[in-house]
Amino acid sequence: MRTLVTGGAGFIGSNLVDRLLAEGHQVEVVDDLSTGSLANLADARRSPGGGSSFDQLDIRDEALVDLMQRVRPQVVFHLAAPGAAAGTLEGADGHVLGSLRVLEAARLSGAQKVVYASGGAIYGDPDPGDLPLRESHPQRPLTLAGVAKKAVTDYLYAYREMHNLEFTALALAHVYGPRQAAGTGAPVVATFAANLAAGRPCVIHGTGGATRDFVYVDDAVDALARAGARGGGLLINVGTGHETAVRDLYRAMAAQAGVSEPAERGPGRPGEIRRLALDPGRAAIHLGWRPWTTLAEGTAALLDWWRSRSG
Repeated sequence: MRTLVTGGAGFIGSNLVDRLLAEGHQVEVVDDLSTGSLANLADARRSPGGGSSFDQLDIRDEALVDLMQRVRPQVVFHLAAPGAAAGTLEGADGHVLGSLRVLEAARLSGAQKVVYASGGAIYGDPDPGDLPLRESHPQRPLTLAGVAKKAVTDYLYAYREMHNLEFTALALAHVYGPRQAAGTGAPVVATFAANLAAGRPCVIHGTGGATRDFVYVDDAVDALARAGARGGGLLINVGTGHETAVRDLYRAMAAQAGVSEPAERGPGRPGEIRRLALDPGRAAIHLGWRPWTTLAEGTAALLDWWRSRSG
């Protein structure tokens, strides 16, 4: 199958590229390298048979249309989010307009399907009594990034009705694993792992009682790959259905790293979602997907990865 992956040099994207190549697909990678890295594609570029190609390109660029018409992918995996993660007006605007460029390029190139990586932010800050959330839960995002992802999903529905362009939108829980960036503003699992591996203190913002649904990158990539041929016309949650409090995550990871010191405390973050977990029932039915990596297994693998980098 001919595939194209936007954001393919990023954390999740590069892991997806490796999976698609392992399955024998042709992969065209599009990334502007603003947050992604060619180092993430080292394995893909060494893949026997030359099954992948790379294009440094912003998805908002008109050249994307020409590229897709030349490559003619059958399935487009859309993971690029230029600036949206920062939650700025410019970033959210870029994500929506960039995604529209991807959809239009896919339509003009004759692509059969777009698989879109959305996220749990589309649901906003739900009532804890509603957890784990099903896809029927109202979408009331409270961040610009969440609003942008909801808008793109609406455009996917419209393109399906207007242009017969199939889609599957995956609401990804908090994905973690090797190749994920760490540091200020980065996801908590990666930041804890990097600091613990390097012997640096970790900071918990607020009480540490906020919960998240952590899903390992290999599991998330498995859902994305399956969505290439399944789940047409659906929004599908990709999570474990289980909540883990940030303070409990730290205790478990510190024990794995042999660290006895408690985490430092920092101020709470305004607008932070209190609790979140996504029900994966629809994914089991329509994708044949279930998470298989336990949090203990995944964090141990991530700590080993960071140790190998620091060593």
